[in-house]
Amino acid sequence: MPSSVHRIAKMPPFTVRDDAGIAPCKRCGRRRKPRKLNLKKGYIKMAFNSADIGAFKNVWVFCEQRQGVMMPTSFELISEGRKLADELGAELCGLLLGDNVDGLAKELGGYGADKVYVCSDPLLKDYTTDGYTKVIVDVVEALKPEILLFGASNIGRDLAPRCAARLHTGLCADCTHLDVELGGYVNFLRSASSLDVDNVNFESAQFDVKTNLKMTRPAFGGHLMATIVCPRFRPAMATVRPGVMQKRPFDAAAAEKTVVEHPSFSLSAADIHTEVLETVKAAKKLVDLIGADIIVSVGRGISSDVEKGLALAAELAEELGGVVGSSRAVVDAGWLSADHQVGQTGKTVHPKVYIALGISGAIQHKAGMQDSECIIAVNKNETAPIFEVADYGIAGDLFKVVPEMIAQIKAQKAAK
Repeated sequence: MPSSVHRIAKMPPFTVRDDAGIAPCKRCGRRRKPRKLNLKKGYIKMAFNSADIGAFKNVWVFCEQRQGVMMPTSFELISEGRKLADELGAELCGLLLGDNVDGLAKELGGYGADKVYVCSDPLLKDYTTDGYTKVIVDVVEALKPEILLFGASNIGRDLAPRCAARLHTGLCADCTHLDVELGGYVNFLRSASSLDVDNVNFESAQFDVKTNLKMTRPAFGGHLMATIVCPRFRPAMATVRPGVMQKRPFDAAAAEKTVVEHPSFSLSAADIHTEVLETVKAAKKLVDLIGADIIVSVGRGISSDVEKGLALAAELAEELGGVVGSSRAVVDAGWLSADHQVGQTGKTVHPKVYIALGISGAIQHKAGMQDSECIIAVNKNETAPIFEVADYGIAGDLFKVVPEMIAQIKAQKAAK
């Protein structure tokens, strides 16, 4: 069993020491003699102490690759990690697992990584929960990062909680915003919430608000935003929703300067309890909202004629070379599949042009598209909240406006 595993049924609240000293209770502060380890009862000595927060430093990002191709989320997280590392005055390190993946490491430096730890082994060629967890836990226990970020992909959502449990630390899932500095967090709240931040006391007697990672995620189906900290244990771990963080411009000079290291770890076939026989890619074609430059989204405003509304949106998107998105109401009604959904509980997008057709602009939807370069809104309601974030607004019936938009685009193309 790994050295960081605790007995789950009755976790001893006292620090276990090798000497005969007296350890303080983590809950009440009183001092008692430490409990003796008894393997028969399930207690295991911990060489790794996640509560010793002073021993941890640097920001790490698990960089996901599949079949030798780096996932775009890794570049987004490296870019965001650069900001967090600068706020902490720490190094930003990528953690890359696979087989013969050294060639991918330098590219991460181009997006902000100071160093990349590469763990290469034939047993890591295909992703397995057991194998990847074992290696990550070994490396984290040895090098002790303060922050560890994962993309909220299928792999990240499977891997991160397993690692957090082994390391006895907290994990905040599906984050949409990260901050270390309190000032940056307050500015975020000022623009993204209805809180009167100038009259809120953010200080805490229990932990240092200014140095803890503040992880913000949707809660209660996206109707609330919750900010979570992990003050007692390290590393502070989070999975981050793909498409949320802005990718930095690639810096070729920085990429060449990236330090690549190969930390030691132990992994054998006996550590892996599943065998990957074959990887089969699904034939279903999904909408790539995150990578699209132009998105035409529809909302509840198409309800009077759903079929026609969807057809108009698809035709407009085709003429512009874009894709069709939607609000949550459209997905909930079953008019479009979930891969079309934009918003806090869907995809967060940053296209060059975002066209909102019949979308009122609930805060959950705006949070997923308000950073688009240009926003065009069409809505019959002149006071719809969507107009607050729109660069261009048309107060009118989408069933009359969109055909005219399509006609004008076709005319412009014909003129060329």
